[in-house]
Amino acid sequence: MELDYKTIFKELNDNDIDYLVVGGLAVNLFGVPRLTYDIDLMIHMDPENIEKLVSKLTQWGYKPKIQVNPLEFADEEKRNLWISEKGMKAFNLFSEHLPIGEIDIVIYSPIPYKILKERAVKIQIQDIIIPVISIHDLIETVLSKLDQNRKSSY
Repeated sequence: MELDYKTIFKELNDNDIDYLVVGGLAVNLFGVPRLTYDIDLMIHMDPENIEKLVSKLTQWGYKPKIQVNPLEFADEEKRNLWISEKGMKAFNLFSEHLPIGEIDIVIYSPIPYKILKERAVKIQIQDIIIPVISIHDLIETVLSKLDQNRKSSY
């Protein structure tokens, strides 16, 4: 199986994984050229949804950048520990052999996922429907991230 964007999103949809495309790829899907080499996703943080996504990613050959069992990400207590102790903002999975080298599961958003999902845009590429964060919410999340970075540099 050739693992390209179309295949990835088709598989996520076919496996009923609740996700949104965010970050640089979302910007691209709205028609703005921006160099990006990864896929940033926000997901419904339900353990079953997380397990489905992480299982699919590891099946394709992605592995976490940190030395952990990737399925531990579904454990809310463990995830909260990683956030508080390591400052984790996203669960990064990578592959040295696949064309799309990194997929990040974004953990924090200033807007709850349920609201992001309600306001999301569905973009169709050929026969695949891709749920994408709305432009307004994309801008708000980027501004929030910039504000956090600015505050942490003081």
